[in-house]
Order: sequence, then structure tokens, then C-alpha cells
Amino acid sequence: MGRWHFLYQNPETAGFSGNGLTAEPLVRQDALETPAARLFANLRQDVNDDRVIQAMERIPRELFVPARIRHRAYEDEALPIGGEQTISQPYIVAMMTSALELEGDERVLEVGAGSGYQAAVLSCLAREVVSVERRPALAAGARRVLASLGITNVAVFEADNVLGWPSGAPYDAIIVTAAAPRIPQALVGQLREGGRLVIPVGSRAEQHLVQATKHGEQLAIKRMGGCRFVPLVGPDAWSE
Repeated sequence: MGRWHFLYQNPETAGFSGNGLTAEPLVRQDALETPAARLFANLRQDVNDDRVIQAMERIPRELFVPARIRHRAYEDEALPIGGEQTISQPYIVAMMTSALELEGDERVLEVGAGSGYQAAVLSCLAREVVSVERRPALAAGARRVLASLGITNVAVFEADNVLGWPSGAPYDAIIVTAAAPRIPQALVGQLREGGRLVIPVGSRAEQHLVQATKHGEQLAIKRMGGCRFVPLVGPDAWSE
């Protein structure tokens, strides 16, 4: 299946900002001369989905991490973004995005916008992305960076007392970037028939990634491997 690295449980607090760069491919050379080129070459060995890797190449990850650790943007590691949250490890982003099986015309719900990086990647692969974040500072920062990149098919909303964004349901696909103790029924209810939900499930200390496909009242479950995410907080998830 490839490498699984753990995400940080206790990230440092930090902010982030964008600089108005456009979302153009970062890897333009055949030789592996840059950290970005090396990262994407390694991802191609582990993730058999070139559309997803190409989307990640278009998005400058350095804009979605704090300035003081921007030099680490193309390490295959999770990095702290503030508010005790992280930007996910690129390998995890690639695996989860691939598991959504997007074809280009989907409406996607992201639970946990963070700095906006996952939503930016999804914007290259889906028609519309609705991203929900419970921390106002992170939501505002995500909007700012996405706007600086000219990304117009992502909407970031703040929501602290609801899981997901029910008013926009149903969604063709849902991705959750924090760990839940079980698959939340509140999110299953926002998924269309045949849609896919990708979420880390388990204890606060250790989880596994799950792809759940909705078929009537049933879910077809596929376990994808071990991981560690920050906890999903809210209804049908963890308490503070």
C-alpha cells in the first residue's frame, strides 16, 4: 500500500498568509532538483492516481503553511498551522483524494478546512467544493489564500455546532480531515446515493482511513490503512 506516516497530535500554534501566486505547476524539470519535484516523484511511486498528483503539483503548498516553516513545505510530513491543527501529510492528501474517485463534475464537502490546502487540491478535480471549519481564524486564512490563487469554486464556511453543511446537501463526495470515533451518521445523511465518504476512524490516539460508499441504507466499507489525525470535535464526534 505504501508508506503511512503519522500526523502531529500536538502542533504548535502559528498563522499563515498568501502572496498572490497563481496555481501553476511547480514541477517543470525532468531532473529531481527541487524538494517539490522529489516529493511528487515519490508520491507517484506510492499513489497510482496521476490526476491527483498533477492537481497537487498545481497548488503551491508553501502558501498554506506558516512563513517560519515554509522551507519545509515539500517534506512528506504533516505541519502545524495554528489552532492545534495541521496541514495533512502530502501522501495522506493524495491517498484520501484518490479514494474520493472524483471525475470532475462532483460537489464535494470537506469537513475541516484548516489552511485550505486540501480544498485547493479538490478545486482542480471537482466542480464545486464546500469546506467547513470551526475555527474562525483558520477559515479566514483559508479564504484569503484561496482567493490569492484565483480559486473560485471553493466556499469556506464557519460552523461550530453542526457537523458538515446540511443546507448544501446532498454531496457527491465527503472528505473529513479529522478523526472520528465512528462514521458519523450526520455525514452519511448528507451523502447522495452512490457517493463516497473518506474519513479517519478510531480512537484519539490511532485510527485507520475508511472509504464508505452509500448504497441505500447500507455502507460499503473499505479500510485503507493506519493513520493518526487530530480529533474531529462536534456532534456525532468527539467532545472538547
